[in-house]
Amino acid sequence: MSDFTDAVAGFDFGDTVARTWQAGSGARVPVSSVAGVVTARLHPLRRLTLHELEFLKRHSPGAIKMTLPSATQFPAIAYKRGVSDRVYPSPSELLADVVAIIRAEVRALVDEGIRYVQIDAPRYSYYVDPKWRDWIRTEMGLDPEAALDEAIRADNACLEGARRPGVILAIHLCRGNNRSHWYAEGGYDAIAEQLFTTLQVDRFLLEYDDERSGTFEPLRFVPRGKTVVLGLVSSKRPALESVADVRRRIGEASRYVPLDDLALSPQCGFASTLEGNLLSEADQWAKLDLVARTAREVWR
Repeated sequence: MSDFTDAVAGFDFGDTVARTWQAGSGARVPVSSVAGVVTARLHPLRRLTLHELEFLKRHSPGAIKMTLPSATQFPAIAYKRGVSDRVYPSPSELLADVVAIIRAEVRALVDEGIRYVQIDAPRYSYYVDPKWRDWIRTEMGLDPEAALDEAIRADNACLEGARRPGVILAIHLCRGNNRSHWYAEGGYDAIAEQLFTTLQVDRFLLEYDDERSGTFEPLRFVPRGKTVVLGLVSSKRPALESVADVRRRIGEASRYVPLDDLALSPQCGFASTLEGNLLSEADQWAKLDLVARTAREVWR
């Protein structure tokens, strides 16, 4: 997200939007503020990821994967009633401008030879959690079902024109990740059929590290031939999962998606926000090693 707000004019970082997080126990933690409220019509100042791409091309020994925020991120955390609506009368109008900027970046990446582009879309978790569905109604002034339809259309629009031979388009869903805290809970049941059958992506990277993510049963709606990357290894907690437990859960998921269409990853990034999570560097390497060892055993 910071790459977007650094590269696009129209945000006031002197203004904030309040955010609530929850600890592993479910207890609320002190409300935090997210800086960067939309106060003017958005316009790009530079490419969103060019600086990252140039760095990776100099240092990466292999293929490059680039990630971008979902356009739905910004109406959710940068649209402030009484401020943003002076320039964008509705969150939907802001969303349209964000989509255009992200779509241009995706197309530029593919034109430059990038073969793996991922959209990070944590806001779909709003639609599986009753408290956030209420927030969509009261704070955003939107019907949750209509907002979900709009979110899917927006992410598809961001990827429009990017499908080329050999290009992988992916989307990652999670429920918040900040200092080992989270903001949403609920299984994928309420959105699975609509989301998995309508999003025009090749891979779904899904958080599945604890009971907040629900069961694997909603995976039955994933179309054959698409890959589900199971986020079974927590990036929030330092405790290391066992290979046996991870393999068992992969087996459970394979009841709904063929094993050859499954993959394994950490649940989310280790530093989804600037503050990161409460893991040491050694903890993080141990988690990645666990993922690699387990994958070699399962998909020989």
